[in-house]
This record gives sequence, structure tokens and C-alpha cells, in this order.
Amino acid sequence: MSQAPHPRNSLMLADIPNAVGLARWHTADVLSRWGVHADIVETVQLLVSELATNAVQHPKEGEEETSPSSVRNTAQTFQLMLEILGDAVKVSVWDRDTRPPVLKQVGVEATGGRGIFIVAVMSRRWGHYPAHGMPGKVVWAEVGLHPANRVGETRGRRVLRTGLR
Repeated sequence: MSQAPHPRNSLMLADIPNAVGLARWHTADVLSRWGVHADIVETVQLLVSELATNAVQHPKEGEEETSPSSVRNTAQTFQLMLEILGDAVKVSVWDRDTRPPVLKQVGVEATGGRGIFIVAVMSRRWGHYPAHGMPGKVVWAEVGLHPANRVGETRGRRVLRTGLR
């Protein structure tokens, strides 16, 4: 007797700033169609925002400034993958940057650098691995489908509140 495959969806996007909003919208659409509770969809959207933002911003760090008209020539792609695995939603983002994500301690006045911290706090598990058969890496995070399994939510809100005072 075989089991039905678990729900899986992927989307390839150009690594341009409006891709983050498209990735969030796509996530809400797909997870809603799969019947995922709205609170969980919201948490997954936050993780997608942070991971997609990293995919858009970090591969370009260290490159020379380009004019807006040259974006067409320098844009590359990244991939968003959404899956239901048992009692969790797993979000994975592949990008072409081989550098691993860095969990940073940032000051209250910092205007950025909290992305992976947010992913770590709001997910029950997260990690990264080198992409297989292509350049770059995959960063992934899991969110429990049931409130009892959403470890990061309660812990995350407490840590975020105390960490940003």
C-alpha cells in the first residue's frame, strides 16, 4: 500500500526587490489552498519574507553598485519551496550564494541583520545545506501545523520582546 505524496510547491523568482512580496503572496495562496490555519500561514509568510530578502540582498553584497537600468542584466533567480511534512510546514529557499547564513546579535539601533535571528526564533527547526547539482545553498525552516507543535511562536515573541527593548 502506497501513501499519497505530501503537498509540495515551488516557485522560481528573479532576485529583485519585489520578489519578496510575490513570495509572501504566493505562500499565503498555496498554504490557504492546502487548508493551513491562518495564524500558521502568517508565521510562514514572515519566514518566507526573511529568507527571500536574504536571497535577494546577500548574493549582491560585495558587487559594485549598478544602475537601476542594469538590473535586467544582473538579476538572477532563487527558488522558494513549500511542503507539508507530517505535522509541519517546511519552507526552503535556494539561492546562488554559497556563504552560510549567520545568526547575528544585533543592537537595538540596527536597521537590519535580524533576518536569521527571526527565522531561528519563529521556527521550531531551521538549517542550511549546500545545494546539490547547482551553485549555492538552501536555507530551510519548519513551523508546526498545530499550536502545541509551534515551539518558536511563544518562545519567539518573548525573545523578540525582550531582545528589542
